[in-house]
Amino acid sequence: MLVLVVEDEVKMARALRRGLEQEGYSVELSLDGNDAMSRAREREFDAIVLDVMIPGVDGFTVCRDLRQEGNWAPVLMLTARDAVEDRIRGLDAGADDYLVKPFAFGELLARLRALVRRDPAPRPPELEFGGVHLDPASRRVTRDGVPVDLSAREFSLLEFLMRHPGEVLPRSRILEHVWDYNYDHFSNVVDVYVGYLRRKLEQPFGRPLIRTVRGVGYAVDPVAGAGSDADSHADSRVGRA
Repeated sequence: MLVLVVEDEVKMARALRRGLEQEGYSVELSLDGNDAMSRAREREFDAIVLDVMIPGVDGFTVCRDLRQEGNWAPVLMLTARDAVEDRIRGLDAGADDYLVKPFAFGELLARLRALVRRDPAPRPPELEFGGVHLDPASRRVTRDGVPVDLSAREFSLLEFLMRHPGEVLPRSRILEHVWDYNYDHFSNVVDVYVGYLRRKLEQPFGRPLIRTVRGVGYAVDPVAGAGSDADSHADSRVGRA
C-alpha cells in the first residue's frame, strides 16, 4: 500500500515513515500543504495521513481541495487539537477519520487498515483467494489452512495483488504501490519477489496462484497457467527489502 504522510514535524514524519515501512507500506513524505497537493495530484495513493497544522495551506484546505478535484484517497487527519469543532471541520472537509496527538502507533495502523477498505470496490477486512487467506491486522497468511511465513515486503506485494483479484497489474503500478516512486522502474525486483511468493505459496501446495502476463505484469489467479516459470527464479543481485 502506498501512503502519503503530510507532517511538518521532522521527527514525527520520520518516525511515521519508519514505522509504516516496517509494516510493509511504501511511504512518501511531504512537509507542507502545497507540496502535498502536488504529490496527491501526480500519484494514486492508497491513503493519506494528513496533519492539520502544516505550513502553506493547512490540512483542512488540502483535504477539501482534493475532494473538490475528485481525489477520493482515504484521508486520516492528525492533529494536536482535541476540540469537537476541529473534528467536525476536518470531517466536513472530507476527511475519513481523525486521530488526536499523541496517539499509539498501533491505533494509527488499525485506522489505516480500516480506511483502505472504504472505496467503491469491496475491501474486506480479510482476503481470500485461491485457497490463500490473508489477514492484514495480524499479518498472517495461510494456504489451505497451512501457515506461510512472509517478509514484510512479500506480504505487502501479496496483499496488493489480492486486493485486485483477476486484474492484471503492470509492473510499474506494483512498483509504485509496493515499493516507492523513486525505485528504478527497469529493476527486476517485482519479478524477484513474485518468485519468492511462488516458492512459498505455489510450490509446496502443487498448484499455481499468480499468473504472468508477458510484457505486462501479474495477476492472482487460482487457475493460472504454467507459462510463468521463467519469472519464478530469483535474481541473486536483488536483496530482500
